[in-house]
Amino acid sequence: MTRALLAMLLALLLAACSGGAPRDATFIIPEGASMSRAATIMEEAGAIEDAGAFLRNARLFGGDTPIKPGEYEVEAGATNGEVLALLQSGRILQRFVTIPEGMPSIMVYDRLMANPNLTGDIDVPAEGSVLPDTYAYRKGESRAAVLQRMQQAMDRAFAEAWAGRSANAMVNNRTEVLALASIIEKETSKPEERRRVAGVYTNRLRVGMRLQADPTIIYPITRGKPLGRAIRRSEIDAVNDYNTYSMAGLPVGPIANPGRESLRAALNPESHDLYYFVADGTGGHVFSRTLAEHNANHARWREIRAQRAARDSASN
Repeated sequence: MTRALLAMLLALLLAACSGGAPRDATFIIPEGASMSRAATIMEEAGAIEDAGAFLRNARLFGGDTPIKPGEYEVEAGATNGEVLALLQSGRILQRFVTIPEGMPSIMVYDRLMANPNLTGDIDVPAEGSVLPDTYAYRKGESRAAVLQRMQQAMDRAFAEAWAGRSANAMVNNRTEVLALASIIEKETSKPEERRRVAGVYTNRLRVGMRLQADPTIIYPITRGKPLGRAIRRSEIDAVNDYNTYSMAGLPVGPIANPGRESLRAALNPESHDLYYFVADGTGGHVFSRTLAEHNANHARWREIRAQRAARDSASN
């Protein structure tokens, strides 16, 4: 190899690794974009210094690997070679949306519609059709596509939970499972209590007792959003398809989107002889077998609330 040829190759190699990005940049390469179009987009975004130089380097050193569409993030100083390798690798910028356990569908809708990085419209999804989790998405992706992934995840989670159901369960189909699981999700914030709470409601279903779950009173009023005040007597007495104080059995459908563990709890309730529970002031509950025990526990809970109110009043 002649000295002149070697010098030319070294210059070309240096050029491939030069042209550092002028600044930190985020950009989107659309589906079907040519290398020329991608270079223009990146120059405008500040991810490369010169589109022409990038294209020359890509032709010489890019090989046959195509670039992949998506949103990319480049740090200032990245070379042309590094930027090209990034586009060919498809290591796109990941964005995430989180649906907490127990979030009702109207709030899932609100969260997706408020996300400025997503596109298109959706309807409020069916209650209980979305699996709470954290989901990755691409900037510019449709809300419908993201929602579809959430609903497909629920289909898989339900199928897995259903396959492991126990003979002790009192729920017989998907609607009943989702209804009970959503009540469990709303009633306890402690994972270790889920199966015990499920056992209480299973025992009540078995003997025909009313479930008397407060969240089922609230759902017809707000569609699952926080009520923001105490429940009224008229609301406790209201007759509708959800209020488990005014009817026996499960509500007509779920009152929120339950997570995996609440699905499993509904289908694998703890076996015990407990029929009541009340808050214990720590985020958990005190469970009891008889109404007399429950009334005593309820009185203690009222005392705890009164003491807290007195402390809060004294501190203000």
